[in-house]
Parts: sequence; structure tokens; C-alpha cells
Amino acid sequence: MSSEKKVTLRSSDGEVFELSLTVAQQSETLKRMIEDDCANKDCIPLPKITGKILAMVVEYCKKHASTSRLRELKAFDDEFINVDMDTLCHLILAAEYLRINGLVVLTSLSMSRLMIGKTLPELCQTFNIDNLTPEEFEQIRRENH
Repeated sequence: MSSEKKVTLRSSDGEVFELSLTVAQQSETLKRMIEDDCANKDCIPLPKITGKILAMVVEYCKKHASTSRLRELKAFDDEFINVDMDTLCHLILAAEYLRINGLVVLTSLSMSRLMIGKTLPELCQTFNIDNLTPEEFEQIRRENH
């Protein structure tokens, strides 16, 4: 039975997650809060992250804290990042907010793969951008060619 200190997080929509200190310290933001003794409260509120996204972030951190086999982590990451665009965008924001370097890299690479080799109209479709005027579209095209 582990006696490691636990950290409790609360998402913007009120979901509560309890995790070990080792898992929490995957996040530079949480690590700093713990070091500064800000985590002694009942719960650390994370008002910028929903329960759905925080659950995914916690799952990522648990896996990366408990596994050192690269092949296993690669397989996990490949499956983990197989999400819809909205979820990917929220994961990027959460990873940045919590300063989880590995997750920042994983989500950013995934986003960049969605953009590689696409034309501006294809990018607009991918990112659901449909309110550009022809003039705006042409200006963007000129600036990026």
C-alpha cells in the first residue's frame, strides 16, 4: 500500500481527480504549486480545463509516470492522440496551461500532421473556417506564398 502524498485536482465543471505526487509532478505548473505549498488545500482548481480533458491529461501523466519502456509509451501515445479536432485543441491548451512538455510535443506534432501538405482551402475545411471573405482569403494566400 502506497503512502505517497496525493494531490487533488478539480476541473472547470467540478470533476475531482486524485493523483499521486509523482503523477502530478509530470506537470511543471502543478510541481511548482506543490513546491510553493499551494497544494495543501483540499483541492487545486483548474478553471481552464474541463473534466473530459483533465481525465485524459491525468491518464497521460499516469502512463508516462509509470512506464519507462519506449515502445509501450509510443503505442500508448499513438492511441491516446487519436482524437477529434476539438479534443486535440483542448488537449493542446491544457498541456500548455499545465506545462506538460511531453504532452505539448505530442499534441503539437499531431496538429502539425493535420496541416502538412494541405492547401489553404483544405486547411479552412480541416479547421472549420468558413467565414473568410474572398479578400481575406486572397490576403492570407499572398502572405503565405
